Amino acid sequence: MNAPAHGLNRFLAQAKPSATYRVMDRVAMRRAAGAQVISLCAGEPDFDTPAHICEAGIAAIRAGHTRYTQVAGLRDLREAVAAKFKQDNGLAVDWRRNTLVCSGGKQVIFNALAATLNEGDEVIVPAPYWVSYPEIVQLCGGKAVAVPCTAQTGFKLSADALEAAITARSRCLILNSPSNPTGAVYSRAELQALAEVLLDHPQVLVIADDIYEHLVFDGIAFHTIAQVEPRLRDRVLTMNGVSKAYAMTGWRIGFCTGPAWLIEAMEKLQGQQTSGACSISQHAALAALTGPQDFVRSARAVFQRRRDVVVEMLNQAPGLQCGVPQGAFYAFASCEALIGKTTRAGTLLRSDEDLVNALLDEAGVAAVHGSAFGMGPYIRVAYALDDAALRQAGEAIAQFCRTLSN
Repeated sequence: MNAPAHGLNRFLAQAKPSATYRVMDRVAMRRAAGAQVISLCAGEPDFDTPAHICEAGIAAIRAGHTRYTQVAGLRDLREAVAAKFKQDNGLAVDWRRNTLVCSGGKQVIFNALAATLNEGDEVIVPAPYWVSYPEIVQLCGGKAVAVPCTAQTGFKLSADALEAAITARSRCLILNSPSNPTGAVYSRAELQALAEVLLDHPQVLVIADDIYEHLVFDGIAFHTIAQVEPRLRDRVLTMNGVSKAYAMTGWRIGFCTGPAWLIEAMEKLQGQQTSGACSISQHAALAALTGPQDFVRSARAVFQRRRDVVVEMLNQAPGLQCGVPQGAFYAFASCEALIGKTTRAGTLLRSDEDLVNALLDEAGVAAVHGSAFGMGPYIRVAYALDDAALRQAGEAIAQFCRTLSN
């Protein structure tokens, strides 16, 4: 359908829909038509939200906590957020001046960029990146500068690459660790090296997207850049939330800490946008942060086991090559050897997008093409499914690859 004569906002007109949700829509359509599909595309845990968190939400409804909250969030939740950043990350946080609760982690990022970007400002985004980063930058009038980070560097931004990417227009760097889509985790030394570069460029803000913080494997320690280099704290926004760690994606609660000037600006924006996050979800998030943490530990162990299974299966599929991710719940596999081949149904695979489309249509397995994350030819596989489904998907992928012809 064509837009009316007055047209769309030009920043929105240039933005692209989320590639992940487009694949999810295709999955829903195929299932509605009766097809059997194993979906490895959704970035959310397959577990139910822990019972004590659900009960806190129900109790909030019964207690009548169904009205507006403060724009920045309930005091009790903001205090719990401050305590979380102190306990987990060593960040001294004043809940009044340095915390904000939003309707999901995505809103944290949107608010931060909308509050700080002017038209033409550049945002450095290491690639592969979460599909929404460049689109949010675009919607806020900025320009996303993708910096390729290959398998040879562990899909991580180096200090030299960061230095080379910074210009007079650079306004922000987005760091995501553990990473979506690669599962890469930055070490303390790697963050310190980046921090040394940033100290020489005081105009560059940092958004640390730590949403997968609790999904780090093999006993690796998690670090965040404001913790590693305190001299950067007046220009670092550290973002987190309850979605991934507590299986609460639908509850839509994200939160952050940062300098008071930035939090104030983001709160002002949110006050004219959505106001406070859902009151019921805030009470549930409070229970998540302050209640038992057994679920977090057990989920991490399950995801690590699944990672090992999935990486092994992908590497057994002819033409796929996959390293071992250190965190999150994604595997990022090179499919370069499959480009140019033809499927049994006669489809020529000219790109990784062709590959994932054929994989869905001909093998009933949904993945997301790496080029949507800024690096192809790769496929991203989310292993947030039960073991039986993952093994079935792995067998279907391997069979699909075996039947390709030159």
